[in-house]
Amino acid sequence: MAIENRLYDKYKKEAVPALVKKFNYTSVMQCPRLDKVIVNIGCGDATGNEKLLDDSVKELTQITGQKPVVTKAKKSIATFKLREGDKIGCKVTLRGQRMYEFLDKLFNISLPRTRDFRGVSKTAFDGRGNYTFGIKEQLIFPEINYEQVNRVRGMDIVVVTTAKSDEEAKELLTLLGVPFAK
Repeated sequence: MAIENRLYDKYKKEAVPALVKKFNYTSVMQCPRLDKVIVNIGCGDATGNEKLLDDSVKELTQITGQKPVVTKAKKSIATFKLREGDKIGCKVTLRGQRMYEFLDKLFNISLPRTRDFRGVSKTAFDGRGNYTFGIKEQLIFPEINYEQVNRVRGMDIVVVTTAKSDEEAKELLTLLGVPFAK
């Protein structure tokens, strides 16, 4: 038996009926839903020191509960002393139960812990119903121990939905409790 998640329950019980009513869908299956969440940390300075990348991998594993994939440079850039194939970051793709747990924790615990937090941008949609935003430091997550952090790193979070338009995606995320700026 699968354990129900708070955010998934909210989606099924509150968001779906509201979306069907607002956009006049003929079936519940037309409702947009969350597809996946991608969390990415870029470590451009890891080209000189491999240990910095290992720390980022460890922290991303603690935050998401899933082992990240190490990303490599696609092309060489001389001004950044970067060669093709150098390890320059790590990313995790979350789906299903882990995705809902991560987003629930992010919206309700981590983001409000950010200094001077007034909400996330309303305009960061890509035109196809996906939402992207950045976090300046990994310290806002409760799993990260402040004493063990040797470098403050930011991360990019991409929320991929099945919505056809930005309006549908924005309504979906608002109903799920994303703290948009007023």
